[in-house]
Amino acid sequence: MLVIGTSGWQYRDWRGEDRLYPPKLPQRLWLEKYAESFATVEVNNAFYRLPERTTFAQWRDRTPDDFVVAVKMSRYLTHIKRLKEPAEPVARFLSRADALGSKLGPVLVQLPPTLKVDVAALDETLSHFPKEVKVAVEPRHESWWTDEVRDLLTRHGAALSWADRKGRPVTPLWRTTDWVYLRLHEGRARPWPHYGRTSLGSWLNRLPDEEAYVFFNNDPGGAAVSDAVTLAALARRRGRSVTRTP
Repeated sequence: MLVIGTSGWQYRDWRGEDRLYPPKLPQRLWLEKYAESFATVEVNNAFYRLPERTTFAQWRDRTPDDFVVAVKMSRYLTHIKRLKEPAEPVARFLSRADALGSKLGPVLVQLPPTLKVDVAALDETLSHFPKEVKVAVEPRHESWWTDEVRDLLTRHGAALSWADRKGRPVTPLWRTTDWVYLRLHEGRARPWPHYGRTSLGSWLNRLPDEEAYVFFNNDPGGAAVSDAVTLAALARRRGRSVTRTP
């Protein structure tokens, strides 16, 4: 199953004729409209400011039963603490995010581009996540691309977050668990920052037949929405199962 969505849903330029949100739809109903159109979303704002537990509970109650919310880990752990003393930040994050209940999807742990490899710190961080919580790790310094890191992710059952910029992978395409997490940031097609069909087809070739989460983070101008629709259509033509798209 390909689980396809976007990184966030509250973008003003997604409202208008031939856009995801009709011109007269009030912003307070955008989540309902989004969840009617997609079966998953990646919540990025949790990285900047961790929402209260009540907010996660509201997202749970306002979305369909099959909806899945991937959540980006708070930058307090990754960018301020830089993975040091992870027990309290992870516990605080989960004490709020678990209000999503069965709708809690993967937790994305995105590391700062200046953070060099620290296997022991990542090992300790991952040890504080319960086994039932899916975790995807997105290192952004080349020193992390070692066999030791790959083995560590495999041992914890955590995915390496695959990432793309301008149609090319910027991470190794390691398979460290039985599911995949892919983030698409910026395509090379016009109008910017769209992805072309050839690029999306290439990513489809790389994605395994097992469960794969795909999030489009190229939100300007509604590119993320239209690219998600295109990827889903290409996948269905190949006989692959895909979650709903507009």
